[in-house]
Amino acid sequence: MTTSTLPQGTRVLATMLDNGPEFITLDEAAAAAGVVHLPLPLFFTPAQVAHALQAAGADTMITADGVKRLPFAPVPLPPGTAKITFTSGTTGAPKGVCLTAGAMDAVADGLIAAMAPLGITRHLNALPFAVLLENIAGLLAPRRHGVHVITLPLREVGLIGSSQFDPARLHAAVVAHAAESLILLPQMLRSWVAWLAATRQRAPASLKLVAVGGAAVGAPLVEAAWALGIPACEGYGLSEGASVQTLNLPGTQRAGSVGRALPHAQLRVNAHGEIEVAGSLFAGYLGSAEAVPVWWPTGDLGHIDADGDVWIRGRRKHVLITAYGRNVSPEWVETALRSQPAVAQAVVFGDGQPALSAVLWPTRDHADLQAAVDAANATLPDYARIARWTPGRATFDASAGLATTNGRPQRAAIAALHADALFADPQTA
Repeated sequence: MTTSTLPQGTRVLATMLDNGPEFITLDEAAAAAGVVHLPLPLFFTPAQVAHALQAAGADTMITADGVKRLPFAPVPLPPGTAKITFTSGTTGAPKGVCLTAGAMDAVADGLIAAMAPLGITRHLNALPFAVLLENIAGLLAPRRHGVHVITLPLREVGLIGSSQFDPARLHAAVVAHAAESLILLPQMLRSWVAWLAATRQRAPASLKLVAVGGAAVGAPLVEAAWALGIPACEGYGLSEGASVQTLNLPGTQRAGSVGRALPHAQLRVNAHGEIEVAGSLFAGYLGSAEAVPVWWPTGDLGHIDADGDVWIRGRRKHVLITAYGRNVSPEWVETALRSQPAVAQAVVFGDGQPALSAVLWPTRDHADLQAAVDAANATLPDYARIARWTPGRATFDASAGLATTNGRPQRAAIAALHADALFADPQTA
């Protein structure tokens, strides 16, 4: 049994709760009381939970089992810290991002202003509240605007753990509650599109906006969603910017773009082709005294066209340099692979190698992955084609250590698990 009342003397409150009214009550009570909130996803491992609690100096934790006082000593926090979210870094322990109320409010207000013409009155929460994207865009923003939020246990919208998803449950929830908007991760959208196509159905007419973010989406998936009546609109954001920075909107959306800057956000591209953002930046990382610059380098490569649309082509630190000296963004090739109906997820390697290789997860049993690779390769130049692939040996999710909490690949772990299949000398393998 949990409580909606903050225990006296709480300085840093950790919560580990399913979506529901209690999370909302505690989140808003912490904000009103000036208590720092540390939301933790239910699928975090015990080691991840212990790391987050200690790093944040949490003194109180609320779970479905009740309230627990913690022994962790207080830690210095950047001035104005109101919420702590942990990034999904691809190596090492994730970083605690400290967010101010001002930064989060700016994002919420920017979203409200941009979406006002849509007249949305009912939002269905489909992602965990402990994930910053839903916490800000699916909770803080709609509640500041008087939008009715439909908050169900995550299983009732089809999300089980960090990577199991039942599109039929999501579809049923959208229909039952006449939802007008929701936020999905790319794989959730991909599964829903495949289910609708297989069952010869279309998305409910009540939907006005289905925002998609957290990882690369790709134009083919967005266009397939549109064909089935899903008003899919890709967006872009990052924890260090307090979530969403850009968003496509119905009527102006362009498949493959992540949309235009929202009212609170400023974006530019530096001399290295890296996107930088300003306007709603975080206060700093836990345990770091490093000042946050006015313009934050996102690590994402891309460009902004004359219309203001932002196009992402991959991560700067993930760029592969093949043995032939060709620079390749793995996200580019991965998006081409995931655009094939048989491929649920793909992770590409090839740094220092003569050709690229990939680990693939199929969308269904007995999927023809070789045909999918061949079809993707046909859309790519020779230096960006997949020469070797292997099926994934473990589920692509955070619990297996192969993905971050928002679905981004843990590349080092995936490479280590599949090294013999990916990198063995073909003459001795």
